[in-house]
Amino acid sequence: MASCQGNRAGRRSARTLARRMLGRYHRTGYVNGFWTRIAMKARGSCLCGDVRFEVILPFERFVHCHCSRCRKATGTAHASNAVVSAGALRWCQGEELVSRYDLPDARSFATSFCRKCGSPLPYLTRSGREAIIPAGSLDDDPGSYPGLHVHWGSRAVWYAHGESLPKEE
Repeated sequence: MASCQGNRAGRRSARTLARRMLGRYHRTGYVNGFWTRIAMKARGSCLCGDVRFEVILPFERFVHCHCSRCRKATGTAHASNAVVSAGALRWCQGEELVSRYDLPDARSFATSFCRKCGSPLPYLTRSGREAIIPAGSLDDDPGSYPGLHVHWGSRAVWYAHGESLPKEE
């Protein structure tokens, strides 16, 4: 007869191994005698809270875009956007409050926002294959950071990298 302690120790090591193999973006569970992999999600919302969404992690890309269109659309030095497959985005509440603007003379530029509060919100690319997630709209920690500054040559002349500025709370 096998001891319970021995079985528990075996389960712990198998669980630890499964977690290491599956990585940060998946939760593991023991279901029907098998380890299963469940995708982790991050939630997001607009400023007024009437629009809510969730996105399956990890991001395909996560960038700071310095192009003039992103600067104008956000009113900031750059847009911090994550990209996921279209199927990774799910609206939980208020999708009917989301408005989209496609810049007519641009091949692919668009933006979307809450009609009540104006907060930038996720949108599908024109091809419909990917979703752009404005990072500022996320309520949860996505567990990753932007990995690239794109359109660096178009950055605002007044832009100062945050690390060089004094800090205040």
